[in-house]
Amino acid sequence: MSTKDYLEKDYYKALGVAKDADAATIKKAYRKLARDHHPDKNPDNAKAEARFKEVSEAYDTLSDPAKRKEYDEARSLFSGGGGFRPGQGGGGGSFNVGDVFGGGSGLGDIFGDLFTGGGRSRARAAAPTRGQDVNAEVTLTFEQAVMGATLPLQMSGPGACHTCGGSGAAPGTSPHTCPRCNGSGFVSRNQGAFGFSEPCRDCRGTGQVVDSPCPECGGSGTTTETRSITVRVPAGVRDGAKLRIPGKGMPGARGGPAGDLFVTIHAARHELFARKGDDLAIRVPISFAEAALGTTLRVPTLDGAVSVKVAPGTQSGQTLRVRGRGVANKKGHGDLLVTVEVAVPHKLSSAAKEAVEAYAAAQPDDPRPTVTAALLKPPISGGAS
Repeated sequence: MSTKDYLEKDYYKALGVAKDADAATIKKAYRKLARDHHPDKNPDNAKAEARFKEVSEAYDTLSDPAKRKEYDEARSLFSGGGGFRPGQGGGGGSFNVGDVFGGGSGLGDIFGDLFTGGGRSRARAAAPTRGQDVNAEVTLTFEQAVMGATLPLQMSGPGACHTCGGSGAAPGTSPHTCPRCNGSGFVSRNQGAFGFSEPCRDCRGTGQVVDSPCPECGGSGTTTETRSITVRVPAGVRDGAKLRIPGKGMPGARGGPAGDLFVTIHAARHELFARKGDDLAIRVPISFAEAALGTTLRVPTLDGAVSVKVAPGTQSGQTLRVRGRGVANKKGHGDLLVTVEVAVPHKLSSAAKEAVEAYAAAQPDDPRPTVTAALLKPPISGGAS
């Protein structure tokens, strides 16, 4: 991405949040937009795919405090409302962007291709450069997110040319230092009070010249390749979590290390279970007789079934806890929460109806709370005496 594109993109607008939004608000907005525009949910929809990439790029910057600080400072300094502009300066000395972006802000790296940043910027251009980070998204089943999984990912992108080993030179030859920029990758020129540096045209900013380009890659040192990467998803991963796989991003330039791969996890819903933190929840219907007399239920889990004892007099909506049958965590496992619901039959046979009427007549106590029972009593007929 060019510096101009970086400055013109409004990541806050892309996510629909305010510029002072906290991390939780930014994450919530991203997750909603990512779900709505995910390619799996919108197959063959180029507009949705572009929007998904836009919000992913915005979240990648705004979710990282360091990247967000650099982005905010850059847009503030070079926004249309004011700030320094090339050509506005006074005096006869050249402007050094390192003086503005000093103090460890990191913005010197962003604008190193626009202004002279001293010898450090030019030297950095020809030095080994770390590859870019790569973002990917995977959708897991509910069971995979809870139990953990090992997934193969297919990734297409630039990789080091196997013929020249990434040097760009034909086999048997090697690049040599560019005589025009002396290996810095930049040449300087003065314009009024300012000194500008720009990528060297002879070596295209690499600091090295290839006289005999590699026939496979044409001298670029890279080719498009498809890589198979195995990603291990730990048990208990949450929906929206981001996994970092070091060294599996874009390859570095001039012998630099590869970037990292960041995989955002999306977990599907389950037809029976819901997740509450590290606990699993399930609703199980029982009959009136089972609730009144007690019973033992066989309740499914993600890895088999367990027996759950229902005590006599259990109320509809009551939740029973089964220890250790939930989601794996650092301390072991969460619990299984079993909520019982009394199922009332839609129709009664004559014998069943007589049995219920006999029960109502034989039951001395009203099982409902006192206040509720009083409110539900039928009104007393007849006038006042």
